[in-house]
Amino acid sequence: MRDRAAYTRSGLSASAPTRSESRDTRVWVDIKHLRSLENRAKALRFLPKQPAGSVLNGRHASRLRGRGLNFEELRGYLPGDDPRTIDWKVTARTGKAHVRVYSEERDRPALLIVDQRMSMFFGTKLNMKSVTAAEAAALAAFRVLDQGDRVGGVVFSDDFLAEIHPKRSSSSRDQFLLALERANVNLRADQVRPDAPMMLNRPLEMVARAARRNHLVVVFSDFDGIDERTGNLIGNIARQNDVILCPVTDPISEDIPKGLKMVVTDGELQVELDTTRKDTHKRLEEFASGRLADVLSWQRKYGLSIMPLSAGEDTVVQMRKLTGLGPRNTGTHP
Repeated sequence: MRDRAAYTRSGLSASAPTRSESRDTRVWVDIKHLRSLENRAKALRFLPKQPAGSVLNGRHASRLRGRGLNFEELRGYLPGDDPRTIDWKVTARTGKAHVRVYSEERDRPALLIVDQRMSMFFGTKLNMKSVTAAEAAALAAFRVLDQGDRVGGVVFSDDFLAEIHPKRSSSSRDQFLLALERANVNLRADQVRPDAPMMLNRPLEMVARAARRNHLVVVFSDFDGIDERTGNLIGNIARQNDVILCPVTDPISEDIPKGLKMVVTDGELQVELDTTRKDTHKRLEEFASGRLADVLSWQRKYGLSIMPLSAGEDTVVQMRKLTGLGPRNTGTHP
């Protein structure tokens, strides 16, 4: 079952605000709002050395490997060389000890995959899930570039897909932020979902082709519509790259109350969510727990990192907490 609340129409016409109109940044983001997060990203780290309390620390399931190594040359063994670098095949063939010499890559490309499909256009407490994903991705983009690595990614919705190749430049980062704005601002409650909506597998296939090895791959999504192939793609990418999965949830999916009737709105259209019906409550509960169980199973199976995000909490505060930083008043909204 998918999150249906955002698909329901009331017969009214509504659309996302234009650039000239003011936006509630809990519902839609724009380039100005995303850029305002830059200073708040300064303390975040996506490097191998992590604070003790970070979910990216090795004690929490996986350890970020950082930049890879480039092969430089094959030369004769010299006193003091690390025996582990000896190339035994060449040594056996020539009769003399040879070592393989490597140098650390100057930077590591990061690919940020951001879900902006209609299933993400849902929120009951603070943000739409789509907003939380966009804010978290923007924070990651600022920090990755600031630490000297290349940044790019894939931004996708049900009928939109943008691929930004990783570059170590502010123009590439801004291109990524603009793609986030474009995908996010087109979400609206009266939107009709295409007959063949975008599945998470498609952007993952693009990443699998691009990220051959030593990439940082971060996925911001509610993981709607995942299947066996999704897990296989995640596993293949994780074998040669650092993978961080950021499942974005709404508080209502963590503890779905029985007997609840509430009105959900995007500011213009409204829909009633009714869990007094046993079948509705059961489907919502099974859907939420089943999807999260699949994602957690990938953590155990492939040794990747999980950074869970809630649309009911401030994005910056969550990111700081998850990466082992102390609390600080860094609200993303006025």
